[in-house]
Amino acid sequence: MLVFNIFGSLAQFERDLIRERTHAGLKAARERGNKGGRRPVVTPDKLRKARAHIAAGLTVREAAARLKIGKTALYKALENA
Repeated sequence: MLVFNIFGSLAQFERDLIRERTHAGLKAARERGNKGGRRPVVTPDKLRKARAHIAAGLTVREAAARLKIGKTALYKALENA
């Protein structure tokens, strides 16, 4: 029984070390300017083109199809911009 408690304590200690190293690595990456995560599907250039298409009378769905991006992604980009 005592052996299981010791192994459990060692496992918890190792998890804490991993967590600290992960947080330190992410912080260092942010300080170097690395953003992390996926690249945005709708780039500023595509958003500009989409707005031009929509202003010319196309629907959001048609503009998204012409730019080869998803309509949901375009709706969200238009909403957030």
